[in-house]
Amino acid sequence: MPVIRRAERGDLEAVAAIQSTSPEAAHWAVAEYMQYEFTVSIAGGSVAGFLVWRRLAEDECEVLNLVVAPPFRRRGVARKLLEPVLNLRGTQVFLEVRESNQAARIFYKSMGFQEVSTRREYYEFPSEAAIVMKFHSC
Repeated sequence: MPVIRRAERGDLEAVAAIQSTSPEAAHWAVAEYMQYEFTVSIAGGSVAGFLVWRRLAEDECEVLNLVVAPPFRRRGVARKLLEPVLNLRGTQVFLEVRESNQAARIFYKSMGFQEVSTRREYYEFPSEAAIVMKFHSC
């Protein structure tokens, strides 16, 4: 079972490698993640995935990036990374996902997110719309 912990500077190289394997994910300079809430999943002694999010208001958060390394996908890593954010009582959680990223959209819906709007030409390389999704905890 993977262990979730706060990311450290020493994790950035592994995070960059994971991010590079996921063209559908947001591609930020990974050092910038340190200024946000940033957790990693450790499995088999290595980084299996990561989550970056930020609080926008007392009752609102935004997921900035969630990526799991290909060998660890469909094993509950993303779910385990995301659950602590979704368990913040009375908090709305927003995210954007590429319109074409059906696997992510299905995953987020399984976690209780709803699609609430579309942002045309939100992503670059290639240009694509973003689907805005929202989760509201009780």
